[in-house]
Amino acid sequence: MADNIILIGFMAVGKGRTARALAAATGRFAVDTDDLIESMVKMKIRKIFARHGEDHFRALEQRAADWLERQVSATIVSTGGGFFMVNNLHRLGRVIYLHSSLEGILAAIRSHPNGEKKIAKRPLLQDIDRARLLYDQRLPLYRAACDTEINVEGREIAEVATEIAALIA
Repeated sequence: MADNIILIGFMAVGKGRTARALAAATGRFAVDTDDLIESMVKMKIRKIFARHGEDHFRALEQRAADWLERQVSATIVSTGGGFFMVNNLHRLGRVIYLHSSLEGILAAIRSHPNGEKKIAKRPLLQDIDRARLLYDQRLPLYRAACDTEINVEGREIAEVATEIAALIA
């Protein structure tokens, strides 16, 4: 297993912000799988979903995971909400699930000055009822896939990063 830290969790839970804060606290690099995918295909995530569908996107996630396994170590990896389904997740590193209720995630987004834009850029948050169903389906899967679960609801990113840094020290 690589010595990476893999942050998983539902969309918009704060994986990317936590990865950047954790990288700053530990001196490690931070990589975002959605950014990797956008770079690989030179297309935004929402356009990939619109043009090619979710199955194609999931195949791109696996491609990114395979690249990470071969090329990346000692890195904080923030992932998309469904990335935990890749077949080599645990070979990538220690998997930490960032948990919040769906209501907590939506409240955090809405309290952001650009909250509506943040919701608009996430294809799977366009229909809240569908998002709730997806959240309910994924919750036990996230918990089964992780090595460690951290509740992030209502917490500052710096506090969460400090907790993770202590775990990996």
